[in-house]
Amino acid sequence: MVGAVRERTVAMFSAFVVRTCHGVAMTTQHDVALMRLVALRIAGPPYRSAADGVRSLTAVQGQDYPGALTSIALRTDGWRRSDVTAALDDGDVVRSWPMRGTLHLVAANDLHWLMGLLAPRILAGSATRRAALGLTDDDVEKARAVVVAALTGGRAMRRDALLAAMADGGVPTTGQRGYHLLWFLAQSAMLCLGPTDGGDQLFVLLDEWVRSPRRLEREEALGELTLRYFRSHGPATVKDLVRWAGSTVRDVRAGLAIARPQLARIEIDGVEHFLDPETPDRLAACRAEARGVFLLPGFDEFVLGYGDRGAVIDPQFADRIVPGGNGMFRATVVSDGRIVAVWRWTGRGANRTADVEPFTELASDVAAAVPLLAAALP
Repeated sequence: MVGAVRERTVAMFSAFVVRTCHGVAMTTQHDVALMRLVALRIAGPPYRSAADGVRSLTAVQGQDYPGALTSIALRTDGWRRSDVTAALDDGDVVRSWPMRGTLHLVAANDLHWLMGLLAPRILAGSATRRAALGLTDDDVEKARAVVVAALTGGRAMRRDALLAAMADGGVPTTGQRGYHLLWFLAQSAMLCLGPTDGGDQLFVLLDEWVRSPRRLEREEALGELTLRYFRSHGPATVKDLVRWAGSTVRDVRAGLAIARPQLARIEIDGVEHFLDPETPDRLAACRAEARGVFLLPGFDEFVLGYGDRGAVIDPQFADRIVPGGNGMFRATVVSDGRIVAVWRWTGRGANRTADVEPFTELASDVAAAVPLLAAALP
């Protein structure tokens, strides 16, 4: 089914493909968008497994858990969400707050070094937040003791059960207090979200769940983060990586000095972009597919992976994907490398359909592709 949908959408756009010579440098904003689709594995050969995909992408936005499962499945051979949950259950992938204080899915053995590099900037402001919530240092230590007692020995618990245990232990959890305490303990490398139970993930002790963590020195971590980001997201800029990782320009420049020999550089409108040297050739091999139509869930890396989204969406429509700047990113329709609409599910079961809100009138080929892609969506 997946292959048939891809072949049909490619055929729809084959008449519009602009042939390019193999290996020729491409420097337009349009090519930036198409190369990002290829680098992110939305177009072209998929990852062999969910774990491979998450590891290559380094971190996948995870606030919307169902959407994150779909995002990874779309990039994985087989297009199966069950493969992603299996990677979580096997301990190959975990979900935590490794950067920007925001939930992401990461390869389990990457979490320690990512948090060691990026969490200190976030934790620096946590005392102010706790004070605003009326939490004390004593509350934090009580919560830590409760969590250790509840989870030691390989136990796993749902969020509501863990919060109930905290409350029984005399820790205030009302309002945002409980969420903040779980967040803080995760940022402190004590907790993570690992195995699944139905539609939920369970909390586990990080050091019990991840038995073989990678631990990198700061300079090595900066180089690793920079190299992996530009390989999986490029073409992208230093500012894009600063925004994505919640890092600083100074740190990204330091990482770039280490990673630069393994990256290609192109200039678009006077701005430096870095990428995997193989990405232009990979686009040349699947350009027709990249120019096709894609249905992406909300919070996908094609949107969230960059600070500047001008290459993929007309600025006048930017607020349509995140109405009012409320942080809730909507699912998108991509055509020829550009976001041309947002969409959502309506109805249930056999009556479920993709309700599309186009920015302008959709081309007939794009409109025809949407229901086919929705039917095949993981």
